Amino acid sequence: MGGQVLLIEDEPNIIEAIKFILSREGWHVHTHSNGEDAAEVVRRRAPDVLILDVMLPGRSGYDILRELREDAAMAALPVLMLTARGQSRDREMAERAGASRFMTKPFSNAEVLDAVRTLSGA
Repeated sequence: MGGQVLLIEDEPNIIEAIKFILSREGWHVHTHSNGEDAAEVVRRRAPDVLILDVMLPGRSGYDILRELREDAAMAALPVLMLTARGQSRDREMAERAGASRFMTKPFSNAEVLDAVRTLSGA
């Protein structure tokens, strides 16, 4: 198994947890914490799966995802959006922005692993 995962998240404990879960299963996890240049980092890294937090310093995950979806090279990138707010409005905004899957915090290790496996086609 494995592949490249880019995690864009600003909470250190969540970064460590997701990195640990996925690395243990053979994924190569790269992280980034700033929304301002996140789209550029995604293009440069070209991950197999992107895990994107909604609330980031500098720019929202929704804005980042909308920009990526307008880029033909990134249009099909599987994206798991994470948010601390699980209201239906948040889910709808994620879907409109182009999220492949949506997950609310807190989440279980199994949920994250299952989502990444599914999104990557592994």
